Amino acid sequence: MALPAGKVVLASGNPGKLKEMGALLSGLDIELCPQSLFAVPDVEETGQSFVENAILKSRHAARYTNLPAIADDSGIQVDVLSGAPGIYSARYAGAGASDNENLRLLLARLAVREEVQATACFQCVMVFLRYPDDAMPVIAQGSWHGYIVAEPRGDNGFGYDPIFYVPTHGCTSAELDAEEKNKISHRGQAMRALLEKMSVMVS
Repeated sequence: MALPAGKVVLASGNPGKLKEMGALLSGLDIELCPQSLFAVPDVEETGQSFVENAILKSRHAARYTNLPAIADDSGIQVDVLSGAPGIYSARYAGAGASDNENLRLLLARLAVREEVQATACFQCVMVFLRYPDDAMPVIAQGSWHGYIVAEPRGDNGFGYDPIFYVPTHGCTSAELDAEEKNKISHRGQAMRALLEKMSVMVS
């Protein structure tokens, strides 16, 4: 499989994801377009894993647009909460919850446990489909380990970035600049792994 050229639909309307993934694909002959440009409705994430949800979202976007599609399903897993919020990270505080509402609920649940600096891991699974019924999706994964701090810090990124502390850099994810974050984040790892797999596959 050669790397795609031209338009590829991103199966997400999240502006933070579009910005990060667009930067990761810069320099390639790929125009990453959010699914909102094609009026693709959101699909219900009924999968029981990051992999299942990523495939579901990419197939849905490809069917609506008839374009190659990339989707990621990502979230944060906190060890003391048995891996929660996990696949429910974007809707932890309920459907339509804001990033701040999700983040505050997570902190509240850790406070009840009197947990300080709970170990956590950002997970990302990324999927590429050439066409809607592609039976051989390209799948890649990235993990980013750190821990949760009690008070949000930093203005960059989105989601749980302000409370995810990166020990190797001595700051939260939201305090990293975009270039550095893309080098080490779960999404950066997954995208590089996806592109590598795509480049070595035979069409």
